Amino acid sequence: MKIAILSNGTGNYSTKRLKEVAEARGHQVDIIKYKNCLVSVDKENPKVIYKGKEIDIKTYDAIIPRIANYMTRYGTSVVRQLEREGIFTTASGIAIARARDKLRATQILARTVDVPKTIFSRNSIDIDTMLEEIGGEPVIIKLGTSTHGNGVVLAETKKAARSALQAFYLYNEDGTNVMIQEFIAESAGTDIRVFVVGGRVVASMKRQSLNDDFRSNLHKGGQGTAIKLTDEERKIAIKSAKAVGLGVAGVDIMRSNRGPLVLEVNASPGFGIEKVTGRDVATPIIEYIEQNAKRGQKKDKVGA
Repeated sequence: MKIAILSNGTGNYSTKRLKEVAEARGHQVDIIKYKNCLVSVDKENPKVIYKGKEIDIKTYDAIIPRIANYMTRYGTSVVRQLEREGIFTTASGIAIARARDKLRATQILARTVDVPKTIFSRNSIDIDTMLEEIGGEPVIIKLGTSTHGNGVVLAETKKAARSALQAFYLYNEDGTNVMIQEFIAESAGTDIRVFVVGGRVVASMKRQSLNDDFRSNLHKGGQGTAIKLTDEERKIAIKSAKAVGLGVAGVDIMRSNRGPLVLEVNASPGFGIEKVTGRDVATPIIEYIEQNAKRGQKKDKVGA
């Protein structure tokens, strides 16, 4: 098969692992820097142009999008252009965009699994109402576009919450939504990353902050350790990936006194979980493509 990896380049660890595994299994792999692509939209002759040449879309059997959060809008436009020709993708453009839209993703997940109590707001006027709805303070406040723990704060008092909200809205004059979420004290600084491929769990790890930080992200200095999931957690992770429409996903779960809660679903999960757990996640992704890459087949069946 011929596979295209849409990535920021060969220096990315996940990209190197995917290329290595795919080529070892006899596949041809092209790494395309999607941010350098030109998209030509035309009814009769849609094109993606890369390095001055038109990509022969029909020669590819599958694409693996590794779209950075800050390039979501443009990256998904490239994915959609390739999808238009019926090429199999491990993550459709619409599923990536859905996962990155925290409001939309939370609404979708809440239909199927338990999530922390959440309020989205565009102003700081009704802070008392928001805190009452959440159940009091402390609360977690996140930008609608937050990633890797950035744009996330813990507000321990109503006064701190009001200040944080006002700062977020002042900083985001474009009207970016802000999410207010209940604080799960029993899991502060800890969560579980579950790597799901093709409807099955291939690896899982617990992420723990090494200081008083309530965020467990490895990008913030958190430490990862292999963990065994409960049957319920395994089922919830699979349901969450399916609900958002992703064939490959990183599902973040928090253990609470009322059971597991899904925090979010990541459309381009990092491969650091391999180093933490010793589990190979690249091979299951290539196997997933081998089993499903048929011209004209669409994996994204969930409505926008």
